[in-house]
Amino acid sequence: MKKSDSNELVFLPLGGSNEIGMNLNAYGFGPAHDRKWILVDVGVTFGDPSTPGVDVIVPDPSFLEGETILGIVLTHAHEDHIGALGWLWPRIQAPLYATPFTAYLIREKLRDANILDDVELNEVPLGGEVNLGPFDVTYVTLTHSIAEPNGLAIKTPLGTILHTGDWKIDDDPVVGDRTDVEAIKRLGDEGVLAMVCDSTNVFVEGSAGSEGDVKVAIADLIKDLKGRVAVGCFASNVARMDSVIRAAEAAGRRVALAGRSMHRITAAAKSVGMLSDVKPFLSEQEARVWPADEILYLCTGSQGEVRAALSRVAEGTHPFIRLGKGDHCIFSSRVIPGNELSIGRLQDKMADKGVRLYTEKDHPGIHVSGHPCRDELRQMYSWARPQIAVPTHGMRRHLMEHAILAKEMLVPETVTPRNGDMVRLAPGPAAIIDEVPSGRLFVDGGMLVEEAGEALRERRHAASNGVLVVSFAMDKRGKIVSDIDVRGIGLPGDEDRPLGDILDDLAERAEQAVRKLKGEALDDELVVEQAVSRVLKKASQQIWDRRPIVETVILRL
Repeated sequence: MKKSDSNELVFLPLGGSNEIGMNLNAYGFGPAHDRKWILVDVGVTFGDPSTPGVDVIVPDPSFLEGETILGIVLTHAHEDHIGALGWLWPRIQAPLYATPFTAYLIREKLRDANILDDVELNEVPLGGEVNLGPFDVTYVTLTHSIAEPNGLAIKTPLGTILHTGDWKIDDDPVVGDRTDVEAIKRLGDEGVLAMVCDSTNVFVEGSAGSEGDVKVAIADLIKDLKGRVAVGCFASNVARMDSVIRAAEAAGRRVALAGRSMHRITAAAKSVGMLSDVKPFLSEQEARVWPADEILYLCTGSQGEVRAALSRVAEGTHPFIRLGKGDHCIFSSRVIPGNELSIGRLQDKMADKGVRLYTEKDHPGIHVSGHPCRDELRQMYSWARPQIAVPTHGMRRHLMEHAILAKEMLVPETVTPRNGDMVRLAPGPAAIIDEVPSGRLFVDGGMLVEEAGEALRERRHAASNGVLVVSFAMDKRGKIVSDIDVRGIGLPGDEDRPLGDILDDLAERAEQAVRKLKGEALDDELVVEQAVSRVLKKASQQIWDRRPIVETVILRL
């Protein structure tokens, strides 16, 4: 494309800035009225107690709808980078580009969403290139806690961007190649306009550590254990799975996979030649009758997820796996912030069964992070030498601290955008030039709904305040012709005042509220419902210090 003074190169995060997870980044080139875009990653984050009934949250792509999107380039296969494709691709339709391991898992995701046949999914070899209009994208091999992690060198007529994705520096990654340092240095020599970089561990001094060291630590731990052994780790970490499997085999144990994700990831790994020389896995049924000293379960659920394998084992509801006194459970993973309570409950239940627990707190060598600490960030900046640092993948405090570190590394310019901030990278000084609509969409009951949707508001309100259901019959003249029944959901009573007595009192108040209505008001069911609701909410405030949802059902006779 011929360079024009009206052309701009912009970066627009719609997810993953001011938060960890839910990555959706857009790069635009051209004049403001006719930009061409590529997207990098389309990921999810997960619900929490503030979003009852919502397990998955995705970025809002509204701004991109109707824009010219040349392609969607995926850096790696973690859910916070590809997990929203099944939900959002129909709204941002464009060809997908991914390396083989990532492409395998994307196919499964698109198949689950029943859109696989509609999507153009292009497999790119490691180190491969993709030409998308003014964007020439080269995959750069990095290391991370998943197979085939990639940075992207995005070359444009106005400069080159290094988009790191998630990464760390690991000279012994166990699975896959080491970081392509020479490729990054060449980019630095040629000139990197901007580096858009992972900020997750910016507050942690030193380096993240090597999967090779974890391999040794896990083997040393497992070799002397007697009884059944279960290991919980992130299924996506193929290197960790490889280390656990080989440690088990060295200790004379066979491995059984527990959890759907374990089966899916191992299938993806084998499809690209990984885990090719390990012994066949036992089924859970076979493992049930295997000698205790000769079995190891590789399980999902290290974060306490209620439906995952480890939680079902802890609850005693797993159909095939039982752990008890004399058995062992190794948590080869970190505690993700927000999961402390669920993990603690899981571990307490395991301990109550007599299971011996091993975590990174008492055995630090059994887990390392997949994200760069400060020494690794310094190393990356010394290789790439960007003109502009754009921290991403972090909370606000992470991005601001990352910008300070970049300045210490003599990076001339830094920008710390929030989701929705459009950053002009060229021409001229880097700056936030616009703010576009951004936000979150909730996957609620299999539907995409707005973050401020009425259903979730009501559910939150009901969760904290309870529900009252009032039902009665009225004749055509507006006379109550049945008993008024009031039922409470999520509302307490005690010995001095049982809930039944409270509800009877509320029924009397409801009847009084209706009897105060006159004339045409009695013919309007909405007016009657509002009168009952006002009275019962006021009474509830006095009784429980809360205002429940009041649902009134009137039967006209």
